[in-house]
Amino acid sequence: QVQLAESGGNSVQAGGSLRLSCAASTRTSTNYCMGWFRQAPGKDREGVASIDFDGTTNYADSVKGRFTISKDNAKKTTYLEMNELKPEDTGMYYCAAGRHCTYADRDYKYWGQGTQVTVSS
Repeated sequence: QVQLAESGGNSVQAGGSLRLSCAASTRTSTNYCMGWFRQAPGKDREGVASIDFDGTTNYADSVKGRFTISKDNAKKTTYLEMNELKPEDTGMYYCAAGRHCTYADRDYKYWGQGTQVTVSS
């Protein structure tokens, strides 16, 4: 069982930056892909970024060049650095742990409760 807890969400103006953190209850670095997802009001949840156990990263086209996913294995924490934020980045952000680095919800077994990001224009 892996418990995940996100933090770092806030309200910012467009162009601003935030860093989200996802603390895991157990070591995930060697067994799991860690993903960040987001869900805007009235929309489906979408994958934003992922980092595999070997450090391979992937990003959704909408965030490439602006967001960076990283992890600190010793702290059992995964981060999402978000720069040049846009109003369309607004949503509840979730981290998840799974065996396969995809953007499909079904591939992630463990989920956090989410942290809210609001970007105003």
